[in-house]
Amino acid sequence: MADKNLKILIVEDEKAIREAVSAYLEQDGFEVVATTDGQEALVAFSEGGFCLVVLDLMLPTVSGEEVCRVIRAGSDVPIIMLTARGEVEDRVQGLEQGADDYLTKPFSLRELVARVHALLRRARVGGEEARRKLDFGDLVIDADAHAVFVRGSDAELTASEFKLLYTLAQFPGRAYSRMELVEKVLGYTFAGYERTIDSHIKNLRAKIGDDPRKPTWLFTMHGVGYRFLSPSAPSGPSGPSGPSGPSGPNADKAKEATVA
Repeated sequence: MADKNLKILIVEDEKAIREAVSAYLEQDGFEVVATTDGQEALVAFSEGGFCLVVLDLMLPTVSGEEVCRVIRAGSDVPIIMLTARGEVEDRVQGLEQGADDYLTKPFSLRELVARVHALLRRARVGGEEARRKLDFGDLVIDADAHAVFVRGSDAELTASEFKLLYTLAQFPGRAYSRMELVEKVLGYTFAGYERTIDSHIKNLRAKIGDDPRKPTWLFTMHGVGYRFLSPSAPSGPSGPSGPSGPSGPNADKAKEATVA
């Protein structure tokens, strides 16, 4: 069951889907505000207080893509996109526009609720993770503020982007497969969702100014996945480290071998 007073915005023009999703989420303890088009959704969202948005792509007046863009410009609230489009590129495009997750119609209501809870767990600040602050000089990851600062400026990451960067940066040098990152970032495993991680990495690189051709922090491990490296070691508390990054006289060559 959901915590009390958690409010979700549903944006869906198909009455049957809107009512079914609303009823299922309300049964799970959420407060629900349901809207039928993009303009109505933006007005509702401007009133504030939402913990998550369930957003259809095909909407009248204002498209789902535009609603996502406007929301993301001023908020990192988790967004789940609903789409009838089955093509991978369509889903990837939605993720690149700022969505945290997506479901293709038809979908299971139980799966939707499970993903809602997974996203909210990632967005919630608490436990040991909330007391962690990783300082890499130009890049500071502050879990208490749930924020990332690049040369003093807030990178304005989404909840998924923050979780992905924080996961990688906790153990610099450790290589993570895409499926490992799907599990850690999305909270579940599902074949085919590796492209989701690629989209989030692309967005992360753009927001923190990390050139994939000559990266500083985010490195592609060909045939494996990704790892985080830094010119400076993090200050503050740290857990047990994974495999170390390249060092010594051949460090530059080793580092170049991991560039996407």
